[in-house]
Amino acid sequence: MLTVSRKIERLVNLTIALLATKRFLTKSEIFRIVEGYEGTPETKERMFERDKDDLRALGIEIAVGSFDPVFLDEAGYKINFETYQMDLGVLSPLDLSILSLAAQFWQGAALDEAAHNVVRKLGSLGVSSDLSDIPAVPSRLANSGQDIAIISNAISEKSFIDFNYISSDLKSEQRSAIPFALATQKGFWYVACVDQGKQDVRIFRLDRISGRVQKRSNLIAFQAPTDFDFYASLTSAQSNELAVLDVRKGKGKILRNLSVSCKDLGEWDRIEIPIVSLENLRSLALWHGSDVLVQSPQELVDLIIDSLRKIVVAHG
Repeated sequence: MLTVSRKIERLVNLTIALLATKRFLTKSEIFRIVEGYEGTPETKERMFERDKDDLRALGIEIAVGSFDPVFLDEAGYKINFETYQMDLGVLSPLDLSILSLAAQFWQGAALDEAAHNVVRKLGSLGVSSDLSDIPAVPSRLANSGQDIAIISNAISEKSFIDFNYISSDLKSEQRSAIPFALATQKGFWYVACVDQGKQDVRIFRLDRISGRVQKRSNLIAFQAPTDFDFYASLTSAQSNELAVLDVRKGKGKILRNLSVSCKDLGEWDRIEIPIVSLENLRSLALWHGSDVLVQSPQELVDLIIDSLRKIVVAHG
């Protein structure tokens, strides 16, 4: 179980509030909405200024604007979704361990009662908000924390890893490989390995690994390829099979970021997304609720229907 300081909890709740709001929030509104701002007005001011500096140091851009542009009232604050994303690039084992823990905490924070409390408080102040504007961490990212730790350790030790991998035709295959690099692209984790069965470099996406990764000792000398371009390989290895989804205008930003085409349908946009993991697409589509309609493939439609039926049975 993760434990976090009150300050970190306050920073997460502040981020959620500034992402969910549809307009700029004044300081006084922020102090009422976000738990953790306590003490005298001067104390709250100092805490807020430090929190803004901390978020900006993390690369989170806070936009400043007027609550009422006509009368130029007190300055307000919000975070624009478009500036919130970042490309993590190739990471060290230590970086991966820290980010794995952070991802698990954000997965809980973005979905638990705290996030909904923030939205309810925004509503009580008459502030329009939307929880779907808070970026979702793909469920497999949070669940892969143990796998990431094993793989990063195998990279540093030049060890083998054994795992079951879901191939492009959705069949599970046993793979044995020596990993040498990890990277992220569009919110997904990838590991580059020398596949022992193929005797060549292969890239595996972590959310297509079925079950747990097992590490075992390597008794042979191993040298990672020096001429391997991870990101060029990721780009050229995109799936040819596409999922078709209709997304309501102004919604589904995470899905839009994954799309390779977009057609204007009026109130909706029809987007196409390369299929690498049907399970991950199901999670993302369900996250956006009624703002996303899945058109194809039928396998994905069936997964969505099955999930919704289970939700009805569980909650009535």
